[in-house]
Order: sequence, then structure tokens, then C-alpha cells
Amino acid sequence: MGKVLYYVASSLDGYIATEDHNLDWLLAFGFEAFQEHYDQFIAGVGSLVMGSTTYEWVREREPDSWDFGALPCQVLTRRSLQAPPDSGVRFASGEIRRICAEAVNDAAGRNVWVVGGGDVAAQFAEAGLLDEMRVTYMPVALGAGRPLLPVSVPTAPMRLTGTTSFNGGAAELRFSFI
Repeated sequence: MGKVLYYVASSLDGYIATEDHNLDWLLAFGFEAFQEHYDQFIAGVGSLVMGSTTYEWVREREPDSWDFGALPCQVLTRRSLQAPPDSGVRFASGEIRRICAEAVNDAAGRNVWVVGGGDVAAQFAEAGLLDEMRVTYMPVALGAGRPLLPVSVPTAPMRLTGTTSFNGGAAELRFSFI
């Protein structure tokens, strides 16, 4: 059975984007050092869940492509948005437990990737639906921005289950919820 994972990059001070949702600070690092690790991760993913801000950011940067192919992807929104042609994108709203159950079903035994943003991951964490967090901390501080996991109540305890360091100073920490 797959896991429900929040896989994300963060600044050292706990932000996944600037206040205006900019990721230039992250993109400045390039992805060569991370590509093999990402490829291994995505090979285990059977479905995705993301917020509309993340979805629109991805679509704005690459309007003529969709990196996730036909992989089932639920985008959380109440607005009417357009899905890329031949993609597995569908739009969802409502109770997070139902959305998670659908994503797990779509994943067919593989992992569900909670892509983001932090608000979506916080909903999953507060409902006790996250099995694991994989956070790649980048060697930069932003001072302010969009929080990594803006929960309104404390999460369940987590246990560090692994680390991976990358050239350039980034480090991924893997946490399982106890």
C-alpha cells in the first residue's frame, strides 16, 4: 500500500515561496543535483493532490505542457479552471478525507503526492492523513513568505526516518508521523 506524502522544498526558515508565491529563490539552485532523486521519487507516485495556486503557477510557467502526463491529479478549487489536454487533472472541492480517499484509490497501491502548497498539506496533516513529509531544505533564508506547513493546531508527533544531502548544501529530511 502506498503512502500519502508531502514532498516539498523549503527555505531554512520554513517558507516554500515568497509572499507573492515567487520561487525564483528556489529555481536559482537548478535541478541537476536533485534530478535522479526526484526521478526515483516520482516513479513511486500514483496520484497527486495540489492546490489551485500551485496548479496555476505550474500552468503559467509551462502553458503548453504538463509534466505529470495522465497521472491522476486532483486540483483543489471552487473555481472553474481548464485542465491540460490528455492529462489526468480534475478539479475537486469539499471534505479533505473524501478527496484523500479518492487520491488513494487513484494511486492504485502507489504513493499519493501532496504537491502543495502548504495550505493543502496543512489540511491533510490536521486531518491525520499524511503518512510522511519529505522536506528538502535549501541553504537560504527568506525572512517571510508562504509557510511550509501552516497548521492551526499542533500536528501529531513525527519521527525522523532518513536524510539525503545534495551538492550545494541542500538536505532532505524524511519524517513519518507517529
